[in-house]
Amino acid sequence: MSQRTDCIAIYSRKSKFTGKGESIGNQIDLCKSYIRAQYGDAAAAQAIVYEDEGFSGRDLERPDFKNMMRAAADHAFQAIVVYRLDRISRNIGDFASLIEQLSRLDIAFISIKEQFDTSTPMGRAMMYIASVFSQLERETIAERIRDNMLELAKTGRWLGGTTPTGYASESRKTVLLDGKTKKACHLTLIPQEAETVRSIFDLFMETGSLTAVDAELLRRHTTTKTGRSFTRFSIKTILQNPVYMIADRDAYDYFSQKQAEICSDLSSFDGTHGILAYNRTDQQKGRATIHNSVQEWIIALGQHPGLIPSRTWIQVQQRLEQNQSKHYHSPRGNRALLTGLLFCRCGSRMYPKCGKRKSTDQSPSFFYVCKQKERSKRSRCDCCNANGMALDGAVIQQIKQLRPDAKRLLARLEKGKRLYTDSRDESDAKLCSLRAQKQENTRKLTALVDSLTDLHDTSAKRLITDRMQQLSRANDALDAHMLELEGRASPCASYDAAFHTLVSVLSAFSASIDAMSVEQQRAVLRALVQTVIWDGTHAHIVLTGAQPPALTDWREDSK
Repeated sequence: MSQRTDCIAIYSRKSKFTGKGESIGNQIDLCKSYIRAQYGDAAAAQAIVYEDEGFSGRDLERPDFKNMMRAAADHAFQAIVVYRLDRISRNIGDFASLIEQLSRLDIAFISIKEQFDTSTPMGRAMMYIASVFSQLERETIAERIRDNMLELAKTGRWLGGTTPTGYASESRKTVLLDGKTKKACHLTLIPQEAETVRSIFDLFMETGSLTAVDAELLRRHTTTKTGRSFTRFSIKTILQNPVYMIADRDAYDYFSQKQAEICSDLSSFDGTHGILAYNRTDQQKGRATIHNSVQEWIIALGQHPGLIPSRTWIQVQQRLEQNQSKHYHSPRGNRALLTGLLFCRCGSRMYPKCGKRKSTDQSPSFFYVCKQKERSKRSRCDCCNANGMALDGAVIQQIKQLRPDAKRLLARLEKGKRLYTDSRDESDAKLCSLRAQKQENTRKLTALVDSLTDLHDTSAKRLITDRMQQLSRANDALDAHMLELEGRASPCASYDAAFHTLVSVLSAFSASIDAMSVEQQRAVLRALVQTVIWDGTHAHIVLTGAQPPALTDWREDSK
């Protein structure tokens, strides 16, 4: 266990940047003022600052908060100071767990605004009471947001985000009775894109397969709004989006059975307009988007025209649910060595696919298949598959033959080493400069602190205090910059050992490669090989550090 230090940690958080009020900077300044008054100037100058800008207080999934708790486990400080209780969390369960954890570590928790200090029994009791009200406030805010969403849903407005294929977002102004204008966004139809959407639904109803739809769209050269080829993911996103569903009695009954909250009357489902579904996803910074169940959706009648009959849309959802259990899973015991390194002459990646026959050692045979060829059903690429075992073996043999030409390869590695070394020297010089700058700022801070004791003029004291805060913030920025440079230097510092290891592996490659496991062979190939290009007959190996040929060269040669 690390020895406890006398340092104090400051934690600050705000959901979004404003630069005023309870901003991150203001919270830190107030916490430092409190520490200065309670523990002295030295403690304030040495305070460790943790800050999370743009993160909600609903949970503890924040990067710098996690860094702080790891430091707490190492006893890097004796107390945590926050400006206000809800800067840590608005969840009573998370907060109670945090206080218990800090109590076990013998670390005090202090909230300036509420004047709570967990180093006393009364402070701990009052802290729990205040956290209950913080959670109540969070839940009240959540209810208010949902109420506002319901009111917006009644207007059929488009609230923004990625505009769905088939529509464009158009801003419209409305003049109110009092003469004021109100602006709102609505979806308008793009006929050409709307035909693409209809064809996607028709193809899926015909084939029942995302892969088949993907292949047909590739064959037709149908592209997305941004001019890229559709993927199975983008196709599925379109098929699941209720914005295309025509609002009629069947649509109303479907969402009623799914227990979604419908804010429009049945009479308004006129068989013409489309559906708008609010609260479909739960998005938080630093976390993957979570798709809410239909029960949590808010369904409203949009102002845009619907494209897909409700019965068709519902049948599509049922087929998608049936297909959920039919996902392809990669075979276990995959022995392919070139996964991630092998590319087809068309520029697409090649991936291993199991064959029906067995190899000589009774292990499953496999082939490398062009992804674009597979997706497009040969309409965009017709390159021959590569025999997996034969190609892997041929590449291994070619790498073994590098030994006679080892001097040239080692020269390339030495060049790479020099690049890392030069980068490290540059970082070291910058670090020396930043350390000197911080030392000068610290000297100025000390002089300003000494001058305060001799001053009686309040205005002069205020100016000196402001200057001290500026220097303190400058030092914090220097610390962050130095930490970043030290992080960059770490891999450079360890490169010498990695270089000698790579040279040793290469020197003993011929003797050791056959005895390695599949995972070890993959690791060695990734260290030595940048990419492998398959032209349908031959494989072309590009070593690490070499300039790969343009893929257009392969396309021209293959014609």
